[in-house]
Amino acid sequence: MKGLYFVTDRGLCGGKPLVEVVLQAVRGGAACVQLREKNVSTRFFVEEARRMRELLAPFKIPLIINDRLDVAIAVGAEGVHVGQEDMPYGIARRLMGPKAIIGLSVETWEDVERAESLDCDYLGVSPVFATPTKTDTKEPWGLEGLSKIRAFSRHPLVGIGGLNAENAGEVVMAGADGVAVVSAICAAPEPFQVSRALTGIIRAALEKRERQGENHRVLSPPFKDGSV
Repeated sequence: MKGLYFVTDRGLCGGKPLVEVVLQAVRGGAACVQLREKNVSTRFFVEEARRMRELLAPFKIPLIINDRLDVAIAVGAEGVHVGQEDMPYGIARRLMGPKAIIGLSVETWEDVERAESLDCDYLGVSPVFATPTKTDTKEPWGLEGLSKIRAFSRHPLVGIGGLNAENAGEVVMAGADGVAVVSAICAAPEPFQVSRALTGIIRAALEKRERQGENHRVLSPPFKDGSV
């Protein structure tokens, strides 16, 4: 799960229609869209999710449903993101099937350790920094915490919480494969421009991190038996 991961929040979009914000984000380079709805009816959520899936299909961008496994199954979404208090991961995987994208939030080190035995597609490191859009989470991980998870976990990492163009690059360098943003795009007057800028920053940081990894492997001293 690499690149810009856009999480929706209709309340932050002001007068902009959510579908238009999503479309601009995708055209700007978002690699994934998570539809998050906390205060709507199930019927509305299903109808909105169906519209979003139809919107994203031509771009081959996966639609991830936040929390609601029933909605994800009802509309044939590509995946679902669950938190520690949501549907247990094992049940979500059984119901969604082996091909579904399933992300799992990790808010404590115990969460990270438990996730190591799971075949989830990515871990949502939440929150990296304090943010008003995620008020029900534990203490922020910070860059140091993110780096610690990267050194331990075998899963792709998606950072979320207080992320924007000013810190996206350093979050990737600390170990995130994907950068999830909410208000940075939803509240922007020009979502397309912000999405394009973030996509460029994330891509450049991923490339830089890969080069540094290759240089480290090349420069690593051989073992005593001559192997590398």
